[in-house]
Amino acid sequence: MAPGAAAAPEQTGTLIRGLREAGPRALLLEFATLDDVLACHQQLTTSPLEGQIDAVAAARTILLRFSCRASVRAAREALAVLQIGAFSAGDARQVELEVVYDGEDLPALAETLGMSVEALISWHTGQSWTGAFGGFAPGFTYCVPQGERAQALAVPRRSTPRTAVPESSVALAGEFSAVYPRVSPGGWQLIGRTPQVMWDLSRAEQDATSAGSESAGTGEQPSSPALVSPGDAVRYRAVAPEAIELSGRRRAVSATSSPSDGKSSPKQGEKVGQEAPALTVLSPGLQSLFQDFGRGGLSDLGVSRAGVADEAAALQANRLVGNTAETPVLEVLHSGLQLRAERDLVLAASGAESELTITPDAGSSDSDGAAPGAPVPARTAPSRTAPLRAPFLLVAGETLSVGAPRRGMRTVLAVRGGFQAEPVLGSVSADTMSGLGPAPLQAGQSLRVGPEPARSVGEPESGDWEPAAEIPDAGPVTLRFTYGPREDWFSSAEARRLTEQDWLVTQESNRIGIRLDVDPEDAQARALERSAEGELPSEGVVRGSLQMPPAGRPVLFLNDHPVTGGYPVIGVVIDQDLPRAAQLAPGQSIRLAAVDPDTLEPLT
Repeated sequence: MAPGAAAAPEQTGTLIRGLREAGPRALLLEFATLDDVLACHQQLTTSPLEGQIDAVAAARTILLRFSCRASVRAAREALAVLQIGAFSAGDARQVELEVVYDGEDLPALAETLGMSVEALISWHTGQSWTGAFGGFAPGFTYCVPQGERAQALAVPRRSTPRTAVPESSVALAGEFSAVYPRVSPGGWQLIGRTPQVMWDLSRAEQDATSAGSESAGTGEQPSSPALVSPGDAVRYRAVAPEAIELSGRRRAVSATSSPSDGKSSPKQGEKVGQEAPALTVLSPGLQSLFQDFGRGGLSDLGVSRAGVADEAAALQANRLVGNTAETPVLEVLHSGLQLRAERDLVLAASGAESELTITPDAGSSDSDGAAPGAPVPARTAPSRTAPLRAPFLLVAGETLSVGAPRRGMRTVLAVRGGFQAEPVLGSVSADTMSGLGPAPLQAGQSLRVGPEPARSVGEPESGDWEPAAEIPDAGPVTLRFTYGPREDWFSSAEARRLTEQDWLVTQESNRIGIRLDVDPEDAQARALERSAEGELPSEGVVRGSLQMPPAGRPVLFLNDHPVTGGYPVIGVVIDQDLPRAAQLAPGQSIRLAAVDPDTLEPLT
């Protein structure tokens, strides 16, 4: 598709107004009304398309993410003849939310709407609501009035958002009602509080592997940790303030329980199962995280995929030590991690060009040739450098230190047998935005390793493995992308200029996204200007999205990105180049190259 050209609506049944590509592996479906969104979303979650991983509903769109490009092409054909019935709440799960109506904004909002406080409360409790979609945060579900007595109000957002909305606040904005599951910023109008817990991992099944698999499409999902999920029928009921006090006592009791089985959580350093600690963290460095390949299929609940940022490096490191492809690894940001081996281990590192130093045990020595019984001097064995992208032995008592990288930002460390951590929703990945998954490593923490794998060191799981991505050098790094879904918010000239000037990686970059800026030394470079007016309703976004805020400086979404966003996405960096993007350091320059989504060949 030519840059700047609007996606032409396709004949896709009675409800879908148009399809837009959101990278090579996703489609954005457009609808006229939220009711149409609910009807189509219900059908696509009940009967997923071939290869469908996620179906993320929003106010006027559904984002469908697929396992491969072939599934996208098949989905286009299927959607062209898909007949969508009306939304049905007949088999919806019924949820009643208790509310103490004492919100800070309640009196002023009632006055703005020309109602009494009592009338506003009566309106809120007197009709049925439907969970429409999630996306702001895990457990935050946008609810809309539904049914014969449905009566929506146009509720204005606050002119200045709060920096911290209290947990469990019941709020209104636009046509929606929702509950904030955790303390977070927000500009909605607060009308009350609920004593109920909106997001509780103990509701999910202990084994949620089926939901976290990228082979989703079976329709099978674990129990949801969200009290309200998309499609649920919701009623609000007014309760006395004493209900909040009772809830506080319940939460104090549940806080001592494990999210998976309700039993006491193991304390730091305690044994898990029968395995003794294999490593001790002497220093965690800037940020060291447990990672695997993330949580697929849960975007509708506001849970992003997360997972290791440099997937190619994780695959290579695991192959080198004989692990399966998705065995948990450590992702080390920049430098400073120090691990002491409590027993002999085989490890491998890939990703950033970091110096790996092995320091011997304080009591070790080179005693060859010494007389029996003679004193052994301490620290006569020298430190040594461990190789990158090759397996190496770490002997009991030795310390491995990760130094500052010469190139790249993230070192991926694998150990034979894999690092053990408590899975959350089927994955041990630490999600820095939502807080899901294991906490970052801490000094003094004991790390455990899984059983010895069947494959020998360096043996591939099956066939030939792809090599790890080349670490970007100081010069401009090329990242390939495909235009869409919202390139038509920019003129053709502006969309092309995205590829005609270099962009700099700023300090404001992390696992959520990389903020880009123009090169101040390039007199011709400038931020992009929109040609479309108005605001874009929030819609689903994929990893690799190049989101364009009004300032015209792109943000490249990485693994911990929000599930939905309200700024237009001009293009999506292809999956094959995201490992390279994960290694970009502040100050590096990049060049964005537009490619065809089918062939990945440059656009002419």
